[in-house]
Amino acid sequence: MTQKTILYVEDNEFNRKIVRDLLKRTSYRLVEAHDGEAGVAAALVERPDLILMDIQLPKISGLDATRQLRAEPATAATPIITITSFALSGDDQKAKEAGATAYLAKPYSPLELLKLIRQLAPES
Repeated sequence: MTQKTILYVEDNEFNRKIVRDLLKRTSYRLVEAHDGEAGVAAALVERPDLILMDIQLPKISGLDATRQLRAEPATAATPIITITSFALSGDDQKAKEAGATAYLAKPYSPLELLKLIRQLAPES
């Protein structure tokens, strides 16, 4: 049984803790990055099975990080769920244009997030 890796790119510790607690009871391995640059670097090293990408990030935005990952052969096909607390009209469209697989607006139900994770990267 191979353990699947999820990369969570999020600058807010509280939000990271929610996802950490959510995934604790699953077989997923969680890797965290605190800004867009670190997220891109971690994705290229870790080769995660799924990426959770906050849109509002320090250094480079989640949308720019998503574009960079889509341009890299190693991560071009990796599912990316973009997450934002600024669910402005058109954000979902911007996320899709940047290459996001799915889009989730905060506040979201942790169970809804887990369902989406399992849909895009089923546990082995």
